[in-house]
Amino acid sequence: MGLFKFIKTAGEAIFKKGNKKEEDIKDHLKKRMGDMAKDVEVKEDDGIVTLTGVCESREVIEKVILIAGNVEGVESVNGDGLKLESGKTEDEAEFYTIVKGDSLWKIAKKYYGDGNKYPAIFEANREVIKDADLIYPGQVIRIPAQK
Repeated sequence: MGLFKFIKTAGEAIFKKGNKKEEDIKDHLKKRMGDMAKDVEVKEDDGIVTLTGVCESREVIEKVILIAGNVEGVESVNGDGLKLESGKTEDEAEFYTIVKGDSLWKIAKKYYGDGNKYPAIFEANREVIKDADLIYPGQVIRIPAQK
């Protein structure tokens, strides 16, 4: 999937003193994604996270990348090592970095032409966004193709 850039100073503060960052990111993925991320391995080197493993869908791959990247201290995520279960093919969603003044309504208006379609964006990012009213500049979300 490539290398995805994130804002190093934005995101959740998950790192615990004395823990390896890989362990904290893996725990964070498990907390947010449950068993969907059970086969994902994490390596971290000075703000660069490399993910490997097999996922059940493109959506899961995208969410794993976003959850790992929307962590304070992470500047990029390499998702090249994430693969779909054999035989599956799916379209990728577009990634969007939230800027000051954004709302999910404004983002839906921009991408779908209708702000009332913001619940589709919220649902596509439920593991990344806990509350539709609590998004922040620098947070990266996925914009699924309109159905």
